[in-house]
Amino acid sequence: MAWTRYQLFLAGLMLVTGSINTLSAKWADNFVAQGCGGSKEHSFQHPFLQAVGMFLGEFSCLAAFFLLRCRAARHPDASVDPQQPFNPLLFLPPALCDMTGTSIMYVALNMTSASSFQMLRGAVIIFTGLFSVAFLGRRLALSQWLGILATIAGLVVVGLADLLSKHDDQHKLSEVITGDLLIIMAQIIVSIQMVLEEKFVYRHNVHPLRAVGTEGLFGFVILSLLLVPMYYVPAGSFSGNPRGTLEDALDAFCQVARQPLIALALLGNISSIAFFNFAGISVTKELSATTRMVLDSLRTVVIWALSLALGWEAFHPLQILGFLILLMGTALYNGLHRPLLTRLARGRPPAEEGEHERLLGGSRTPINDAS
Repeated sequence: MAWTRYQLFLAGLMLVTGSINTLSAKWADNFVAQGCGGSKEHSFQHPFLQAVGMFLGEFSCLAAFFLLRCRAARHPDASVDPQQPFNPLLFLPPALCDMTGTSIMYVALNMTSASSFQMLRGAVIIFTGLFSVAFLGRRLALSQWLGILATIAGLVVVGLADLLSKHDDQHKLSEVITGDLLIIMAQIIVSIQMVLEEKFVYRHNVHPLRAVGTEGLFGFVILSLLLVPMYYVPAGSFSGNPRGTLEDALDAFCQVARQPLIALALLGNISSIAFFNFAGISVTKELSATTRMVLDSLRTVVIWALSLALGWEAFHPLQILGFLILLMGTALYNGLHRPLLTRLARGRPPAEEGEHERLLGGSRTPINDAS
């Protein structure tokens, strides 16, 4: 069945905003500007402040949710699943995981390339699968175990490509290795977040936009408050500011004042995460979860291609192999092979029954798939 213009718009919006989210964060990291007190020029390395901005973007999803509810209220014939009452504090544990995982990933993005950052995030499949077996009592199919093994192989190939690639003064080999390991470590925390959401949040039939917005509110408030002690905590070689502390928000604002393009990059990061969450959830509702997975894989290709075109990283053929293996692992784990096998066996397009959902209906997709 042909896609409608609205469905094409949603797919394009998800692909574009998802790519902008990673690229704008990396663009901000590449800027060099003076800080406060006439300090010498240095890179804009403020991962925790960038994470605060990301949570601000997630928080804005609450506005989208209430706008959709108002629209549904004006159309009595619309089928809207009832929203059960729930305690907002249910979102605090996953929000803390989201806050920790996102902050670690922004630290890692300062150390490695945007394409490796995006590819290595595929490690979330491994830990989500293992944790769902251990804590949710789920039994994985053979194809899912094969998907996990393929993902591990893909991560090894991508990591090997990073080791063999040429490294400049901005990204030394030791930093690239540390950044790659931090990304994989962050996926463990993201996996815990997904398990917590499925175990404690989904049973309350909370709409994903509302869930993302609530988690964004918690993350924004808590991490904003943590910026104060981070201003005084020494961080040694992990610090990217002249004072050598974990985070220096004042230095960041001074750099933004001296280089306004940094503000544009930060604004792109904040706005893109909001639209990406909305578009991703809408694609699942209007098209299918499989389509969302394919678009997310295409996002990696876009980020990789633009990073090469902008000269942010050097091409290495092993990355192609690593990406294809990761793509195969993701497809196997998410069952993308099943409709293809069905189509080959029956000789007709497979039905996608159960994959379409209304925009204000229940969902079983991971609440925040875009950190």
